[in-house]
Amino acid sequence: MKALKLFVAAVIFTTYAVARKETNMWNDRSTIVHLFEWKYLDIAEECEKFLQHKGYGGVQVSPVSENVIVANRPWWERYQPISYKIITRSGNEEEFLNMTGRCNNVGVRIYVDVVINHMTGDNGVATGTGKSVADTSYKQYPAVPYGPNDFNSDCIINNYQDASNVRNCELSGLNDLKQDSEYVRGKIVDFLNKLVALGVAGFRVDAAKHMWPSDLEVIYSRVKDLNTSFGFAPGSRPYIYQEVIDLGNANI
Repeated sequence: MKALKLFVAAVIFTTYAVARKETNMWNDRSTIVHLFEWKYLDIAEECEKFLQHKGYGGVQVSPVSENVIVANRPWWERYQPISYKIITRSGNEEEFLNMTGRCNNVGVRIYVDVVINHMTGDNGVATGTGKSVADTSYKQYPAVPYGPNDFNSDCIINNYQDASNVRNCELSGLNDLKQDSEYVRGKIVDFLNKLVALGVAGFRVDAAKHMWPSDLEVIYSRVKDLNTSFGFAPGSRPYIYQEVIDLGNANI
């Protein structure tokens, strides 16, 4: 019965994903450029001065949610959210909105790299890029807020042949969110809908392999249509593409 449920979930998810294949780009464009770690106002200028003239259709930006500050500021701190506030070293919410407006105006769509599988690793009492404070050892994230009950139990991923291990345990020791919780789903959906309201065209979903397809289907289904104020046709749905690392030796 469990195998049947997994199969049905996979079929539903695959069908739903097909409906998300429209990139929402202008008709004569088809390429997304990844401006990794760029500042929002620099991206806006790049859209206006270069990308639109070279036929680029979109920009993928680094994660926008407030992240924990790590010593020496490595790139991967951006993949450890401490809240869903839009404030990183790329800029704040006002600058993000400036970027989406200016890029959409010249036909360059914005796609956000979203981290919804987990929060931070164990960094003790830590501060984020927007000055939010979290007790990461005890899974207390008051700026969301999340608490210990919003996370899966402590375990490390060590068996990539086991779907439960891959999807319910901690990727690289990062506090693993419980996406089957209605409360957690609501917080994630609110975050994605805020980005839609701010003019994005879609999402690159980080660590998609580490979440249950049935949970992602529910979350994606609750994301609103794209904001027509930014030139999207009525009824347009966010374009969703997912990170799945496959080295050929995993069963997932």
